Amino acid sequence: MMALALIALIAGAASALMFASIVSRALISLVLFYLSPLPLMVAAIGWGPLHASLGGIAAAIGLGAIFGLPYCLAFAVTVALPAWWLGHLVLLGRHTTPAVITAGTELPAEPEIEWFPVGRILLWIAGFAALITIAALLTLGSDAEGITTSLRRGLMRILRSADPQVSGDADQFIDALVTVAPAVATIVSMMTLTLNLWLSAKVTATSGRLRRPWPALMTAELPSVTLAVLCIAIAFCFAGGLMAIAAQIITAALMMAYAVTGFAVLHTLTLALKSRAFWLGSTYAVVVVLGWPVIAMIALGLADAVFGFRERFLRNRPPPLPTP
Repeated sequence: MMALALIALIAGAASALMFASIVSRALISLVLFYLSPLPLMVAAIGWGPLHASLGGIAAAIGLGAIFGLPYCLAFAVTVALPAWWLGHLVLLGRHTTPAVITAGTELPAEPEIEWFPVGRILLWIAGFAALITIAALLTLGSDAEGITTSLRRGLMRILRSADPQVSGDADQFIDALVTVAPAVATIVSMMTLTLNLWLSAKVTATSGRLRRPWPALMTAELPSVTLAVLCIAIAFCFAGGLMAIAAQIITAALMMAYAVTGFAVLHTLTLALKSRAFWLGSTYAVVVVLGWPVIAMIALGLADAVFGFRERFLRNRPPPLPTP
């Protein structure tokens, strides 16, 4: 029991130190800040969600005692809560006992475990990314005007610190940045949460502590209701005010979720290619370097949700040849 409590405290301390490193303003601290959920996620997946919750509570209390209540709340909402819940979902499963017909009688087979689908985990990640971004923006103001004014002031301060001779012509540039800032923040949060969860699962799988089989990630698909929610969110983007900002954040999160499923579709559709590794590697490199080609992955994910490309491809694919 003491060993398990020690693991929870170590994970919480590591996560808190990585989160608090941002106060140093060093470049490496930005990487550590974004990876701060990783220790708690490893504890949640490798030893159970209870360890992540204990470590997260201890870390939040420690940060609050040292830096104040805002740091405590920020850590709890952006790091501890997602790490605990996503780790819980990774280990969530239910027993199913299919019947086996033998000589005209049905006999119960050995129980199997149906694990929580990867697509639904991805949807939860999108929800956390939207929640984190909305919570961060509400610290800047309680309405749309207050949020945009605070964002404009902060971005102008950053530009003037980099170039004190900033002219009035930068106003249009600042306005454009203010417009896209919530969506960009959501995308960054979505990417970091997804990366942290994947890394934590890889670490626990390598150490032999992953209690579920590694899922076939290229079969990940979002629930069908996600497309309807995305359409509603896009419609509310034109409502104006705080509602429009929240809708833009939700839209960005769901779009990134469809981008991930777009990569899964690409992995499936290239199964028959001999140069599959080259095409996949080139696609990832182009998306990482340029950024905007991720739109093609979003379109591919949306098209698969509507037309079922993967299902058709796998249904029409010839079976593998028998090995001698």
